[in-house]
Amino acid sequence: MRDTMPRWTDGVVLFDKPLGISSQKAVTIVKHACLANKAGHTGTLDPLATGLLAVCLGEATKYSQDLFNADKTYITKIHFGVTTETGDAEGKIISQRQYEGNTDNQVFLETLEGICPSFTGAIQQVPPMYSAIKKDGRPLYAYAREGEMFDLAAREVHIRYLKWLSVDFPYAELEVSCSKGTYIRSLVSDMGELLGCGAHLTALRRTKIGHLQIEDAQIEEEVKVSANLMAVDSLITHLPAIILNQEVALRFKMGQRVAVKDIELPNSPEANQGDLVTINTFKIYHLKDKPEMFMGLVELKNGVLHPKRLMATDRLEYLLGLGGSDPFLGTDISIRHHLTKPIH
Repeated sequence: MRDTMPRWTDGVVLFDKPLGISSQKAVTIVKHACLANKAGHTGTLDPLATGLLAVCLGEATKYSQDLFNADKTYITKIHFGVTTETGDAEGKIISQRQYEGNTDNQVFLETLEGICPSFTGAIQQVPPMYSAIKKDGRPLYAYAREGEMFDLAAREVHIRYLKWLSVDFPYAELEVSCSKGTYIRSLVSDMGELLGCGAHLTALRRTKIGHLQIEDAQIEEEVKVSANLMAVDSLITHLPAIILNQEVALRFKMGQRVAVKDIELPNSPEANQGDLVTINTFKIYHLKDKPEMFMGLVELKNGVLHPKRLMATDRLEYLLGLGGSDPFLGTDISIRHHLTKPIH
C-alpha cells in the first residue's frame, strides 16, 4: 500500500544561535531536531556572535542564496580605548590609548553621532585578518594565527543606517544595518581610529536577515521540543508569483519552457505589467486544492519562462499527483494578494 505522507522535511527554522557555538554546530542542532536529511544556512555567525540564523532544511537549501545576499542588522557592544588583534574580545590586547575628548556620556554620544556620516552609505572597508576570507585556498585567520599578515585591499560595503542605543563611556551599544560582506569588527576598529583611541567589539548580535527577524526565532530548547518549520518559499517573499493549473504545472515539472502568452503574469503593486521589463524571476505555484503549493522558480527570457530552480522531482510528483495539504509542503503558505487567478 502506498504511503500517502512524504518522508521528507523541507522548510526554514529561524534559530537564535547562542554564544560559543559555530554556525555549523547550530545547523546540526536544528537538522537533528527536525529529522532532516539536508541542512544549511543563509550566512555565517562567528562563535562570539549570537542571534538570528536562518537554517534551511531539505529543499529550502536551494533558496538559501537568495537571503545570503540580503542586508543584515546587528547590535554590537563596543569598548573604546582598547584595540585587540582580532577586533573583538577574544583577541590579545595590542594597544590601550586614552580618549582625549570629553568623556561625559551625553557629550560622547554627540561625538559618536557626529562621526556617523563618515561611516554611512557606500564606504571602503578593509577586511580583518582574522576572517574566513580565502587566500590560496586557506582562510586568512589560519595565516594570522601563524603570525603571517597581508596588506588586504579595501572593499566597498554599504551601511544603511547607524543608531547609537546607549553610551556609558568607555562603552557604547550600536545598531548597524548593512550589506552582505560588511565586517562589524572592522567598522568598530575604524571608528576607534577616527576618535584616536582605538576600539574593539565585546559582543555582537544579529537581529535581522532581509525580512526575517530575531523576534520570530527559537532558542535551542524550543527547537528540540517543537521546531517552527516555515515554508520553503518564506525565504523569497520579495519575488512575484504565478499560479498554475495542472496542465501548465506538469509542463514545468517535466522541464519544459512555457510561452508568456500561455500564462497570466502577475498584475499588482509588486509586479505590474510595466515592471515586467525589469523582473526576470518568478515563483510558481500549483493550485488544485487550496492552499497553493510552491513548485520553485522560473526565469523570463525573450517572452518565454524557463524552469530555473524547482523543487525535487519526488516533491513535485507528490503535489501534482495527490494535491491536498501537507505540513511539509506549505499548509502555512497564505494566499497572497498578488497571486493571480489560476489559468483555465
